[in-house]
Amino acid sequence: MAAVTEAPPLAPAPEKKPPRKRGRLVPYWLLLPGILWLIVFFALPMIYQASTSVQTGSLEEGYKVTWHFATYWDALSEYWPQFLRSVSYAAAATVLCLLLGYPLAYLIAFRAGRWRNLIMILVIAPFFTSFLIRTLAWKTILADNGPVVHTLNSLHVLDLTNWLGWTAGDRVLATPLAVVCGLTYNFLPFMILPLYTSLERIDGRLHEAAGDLYAKPFTTFRKVTFPLSMPGVVSGTLLTFIPAAGDYVNADLLGSTDTRMVGNVIQTQFLRILDYPTAAALSFILMAAILAMVTFYIRKSGTEDLV
Repeated sequence: MAAVTEAPPLAPAPEKKPPRKRGRLVPYWLLLPGILWLIVFFALPMIYQASTSVQTGSLEEGYKVTWHFATYWDALSEYWPQFLRSVSYAAAATVLCLLLGYPLAYLIAFRAGRWRNLIMILVIAPFFTSFLIRTLAWKTILADNGPVVHTLNSLHVLDLTNWLGWTAGDRVLATPLAVVCGLTYNFLPFMILPLYTSLERIDGRLHEAAGDLYAKPFTTFRKVTFPLSMPGVVSGTLLTFIPAAGDYVNADLLGSTDTRMVGNVIQTQFLRILDYPTAAALSFILMAAILAMVTFYIRKSGTEDLV
């Protein structure tokens, strides 16, 4: 019998050197500029506004921190109609943006073909001009003697909007409808882009599998496409609703005193009346209300992934 040779002993594994302390600090150094930016331009102004909201005094005598929290209740009790109006206008614009943006995003993602880049450029084209110029353009579009108002009158659409309280008589300017139209136009790209990104991620083989299982197109959309695009829906609605609720340009240029939003009140308190505590309190009330609504919406949306 051949002698059994013993295998040579394995060489000991090299000891792992502990990671260098300097290397572990690199991610924190990379985060430092962003953290400093947030502290200087977000946290510090928020702290300053919080202290302003509990001050008393006047511009001539000066303001002092007296922890006067009654300013919040006074501001809310006096301007609650503007808060409700802001939420309703922002919600209406968000729904319109979703109804208009989803079909366009679906077209770009699945049907545009070689025209995809061109359509995407057209979607973001409004960003090439000023927000103020885009809003002022709607004053010409919705002019009393313009083609839009004439067409709506011919189709008797204004009769319905008058009954709903969105317009007044034969005009659209200086009405809630004009403000919502301006909000919808200005924030529509913020809805389309997240929807397109979410729809583009959907694997086309899932649609083919649904067809192989004899699912009709509407069933495929309801069971496959729309659920998988929910991250884009949630992101788009948040990106539309949040800035629309705090907007004041559209209500100022396209509306009237009866369509003033809470952003108009804050602007007036800060720049005209110079009542800084009330303006700061209104800002924090609006922020808290939006934060509560957004938190509730995200929890009820049933999605853990946001685009």
